[in-house]
Amino acid sequence: MTTLASGSVRARPVRRRRGGVGTRRRQITAWLFLAPSILALVVFTLVPMAQAVQLSFTDYNLLQAAQWVGLDNYTELFQDPGVWNAFWNTILYAVVVTPLTVLIALAFAIFLNQKLPGRAFFRTAIFLPFILSLGVIAIAWAFLLDPNIGLLSYWLGGVGIASGRSWLSDPFLAMPAVMMVGIWKNVGFYMVIYLAGLQSIPAELYEAAKLDGAGAWKRFRRITLPLLSNQTLLVTIMATVASLQAFDQIYVMTHGGPFFRTETLVMLIYREGFQQLRFGYGSAISLVLLAFVFVLSMIQFALSRRSTVRY
Repeated sequence: MTTLASGSVRARPVRRRRGGVGTRRRQITAWLFLAPSILALVVFTLVPMAQAVQLSFTDYNLLQAAQWVGLDNYTELFQDPGVWNAFWNTILYAVVVTPLTVLIALAFAIFLNQKLPGRAFFRTAIFLPFILSLGVIAIAWAFLLDPNIGLLSYWLGGVGIASGRSWLSDPFLAMPAVMMVGIWKNVGFYMVIYLAGLQSIPAELYEAAKLDGAGAWKRFRRITLPLLSNQTLLVTIMATVASLQAFDQIYVMTHGGPFFRTETLVMLIYREGFQQLRFGYGSAISLVLLAFVFVLSMIQFALSRRSTVRY
């Protein structure tokens, strides 16, 4: 500050310091921490995706040099009855499994959010299948559903429901069987997400609703369900993507049969790429599936974004 002869005071201009050494060090440190994840993303995701795009325009079959075929693979897949069969099987699986998984997970979360004896045990028991290998789970379920030695057939016979048909070899029962395994596998994980959402809802809202005479159903419909819209959006998108990528239990339990009734798009990609050695054609199917999942996820996000809640 400078004092002039007339007595007025003139303030000195304040110079803003640019980012110093400390800021640069923090930025470098942040990038160093991010580097392993970025490297893994590039090596295991972006590079394979780029190679899949390149292969989809060739007839590469592992036995001879790849020849450029342009859009022939994409033209063939849209005319292939096997692709359309796998597509509709995938849609059927997703349409049934996604809403049932979301509803069952929400029901379990609401029930186990209460102060009940043994609550921690039941939470753990429901969540446990999610951390297990789906291939191992599918093997166990295949034994359970066996008509000769399976416990499920034994239990059904005990209540008078005896059937000699095999669940996994019956064209009408195979798809419900793999659906049941998919739901049982993932419902615990989505339940945990809903539990986190339920515990973040202020208790004062329920107390005020009780004072106003609102019953349990009205409290659920007017408070719980709207305030869980964020979790519902997340769970729905995750469950939809997981359903459209169903493979493990289908491969172990039915191999896509009987009569291709349980063959999904991912199962078809595996068959074309690793059994028929048509890597170019399998890559084209995988990219179409990727585009379909992306578009569907964006539509779900756009439709549900308006109902998200901030509190």
